[in-house]
Amino acid sequence: MAEARAPWSGVGHVAPARVPEGALVGAGAWAMLALGVLFIILPVGALVQHSLFDGAGQWVGLDNFARYLETPALADSAWRSVRLAALSALICVTLAYGFAYALTQTAMPGKALFRAVALLPLLAPSLLMAISLIYLFGNQGLLKSWFPDGSIYGEPGIVIGSVLWTFPHALMVLLTSMATMDGRLPEAARTLGASAWRVFWTVTVPASRYGLCMALVVVFVLVITDFGVAKVIGGSANVLATDLYRQVVGQQNFSMGAVVGVWLLLPAVGSFFLERWIRRRQSAALGARSAVLQPVRSPLRDGLMWLFCATIALAFLTVIGVAVFASLATYWPYNLSPGLKNYDFDNMDGGGWGTYANSVRMALMTALLGTVLAFLTAWLVDKPRRFGPVREALNLVLSLPLAVPGLALGLGYILFFNAPGNPLGGLYGTMAILVLCTVVHFFSVAHLTMLAALRQLDQEFELVAESLGVPFWKTLWRVHLPMCLPALLQVAGFFFINAMTTVSAVVFLYSPHTQLAAVAVLNMDDAGDVAPAAAMAVLIFLTSAAVRALFALVSHWTLARTQLWRVR
Repeated sequence: MAEARAPWSGVGHVAPARVPEGALVGAGAWAMLALGVLFIILPVGALVQHSLFDGAGQWVGLDNFARYLETPALADSAWRSVRLAALSALICVTLAYGFAYALTQTAMPGKALFRAVALLPLLAPSLLMAISLIYLFGNQGLLKSWFPDGSIYGEPGIVIGSVLWTFPHALMVLLTSMATMDGRLPEAARTLGASAWRVFWTVTVPASRYGLCMALVVVFVLVITDFGVAKVIGGSANVLATDLYRQVVGQQNFSMGAVVGVWLLLPAVGSFFLERWIRRRQSAALGARSAVLQPVRSPLRDGLMWLFCATIALAFLTVIGVAVFASLATYWPYNLSPGLKNYDFDNMDGGGWGTYANSVRMALMTALLGTVLAFLTAWLVDKPRRFGPVREALNLVLSLPLAVPGLALGLGYILFFNAPGNPLGGLYGTMAILVLCTVVHFFSVAHLTMLAALRQLDQEFELVAESLGVPFWKTLWRVHLPMCLPALLQVAGFFFINAMTTVSAVVFLYSPHTQLAAVAVLNMDDAGDVAPAAAMAVLIFLTSAAVRALFALVSHWTLARTQLWRVR
């Protein structure tokens, strides 16, 4: 009798062994964890390690830190950084809380317009705010009489510029917190005869305390680790970020620069754990029986809040408008006739049109790589039911960039990838290292966004697919990816805009042929070409605004055709 064979097999054919799906998922999780260790843990570890050695490579332990604290100028910088960051956070969050209250708790008109104007600083580098303040209140500013003797330079300029730059970050946190408030609480308080002021202090403020605390933490960390505002308008008022830049770029003292980088890590790491402590103590804001807040009209309150929001919106429009006007002025302040002379970047010291092309290219590559990695890592953390310890470790490693300032991360990349004997040393000075550092710098927010989107999907999708024998990659491609498309587009836009506007993460890593537009703004300002620096900053702002509008159109068009299942 002839030997029975499968219908699909040929004579002597042996079916290839199928790789188990679990092995593929495990290999993917281990590979992503290895990449996280390579591009996150090791560079930060190199920064900390370098702070314990002197310039000759000899172990000195904590002597560098002691020497830092014993140097009066450096110790003053640390204290000034903490003091100005705390003051900026207090002012910024107070203003942003009133703005968020007006947008969520009142019935005033024009909410959408006010919100859009308040978020405009997200589209520009922090340098733009400082440059505009110089044109307004500097020695040759339009309103220089408001700050006689150039007193805008130094601590006042740092605080005002930091408040302008961080306001939208605080606003977004507070809007998210106040929008989830249970509408039954203020309604019950008013029914019991409580005044509007009493409702605000006994209901609104306690219900939004988590967002209030987080906004304070976010702004404090952003200000204390920011480099752009202090560098442009800080004058002789040194802070930790400018000290780090001066130690590395000006004095080539990498050991002391690493010490300052570690000092910058401390508040960021502290805020990282503080946020988790506050989150554990925070109870759910919305329950199954909660009602959406419906603001009650109050002509007096709504009118006052409209004036408050209009004043803040006018301040933002003025700051951005002055920067645009200064970039078009022929010769400030003597010849204000408009022209494009300041946009002739190729004839300016510190930058050229090639830097703008580099920024756009780097932003596109960052958006593509970052979005793909954010989706895959979030899927590996959330969807598989095996390899729990590896997935938890991966989630922890990918959350760490949230606690690493851009300057510290950039210096860590220098010390790690430029170290003798590192086989990846060829990345240093290339566009690839700029893209990788930028992706890592902003990865935590993107990862958490994708993780939140995937965790909204019921586990039944995977269970049904498994029962039908559908491979996991088909479920990922046909179910998870289309359903998370809105979050994917949001993450891609987030990466692009932040890559266009960032300075701190890349200021140590560029080479002459990979210089970026935001760095060119800094270099032109250092060279005294303030108007061309303003022009380049405005160009970055306009590019970011155009891309944001393009993403909005693409999102609307795509979601209308792929997300019909969301519509009843």
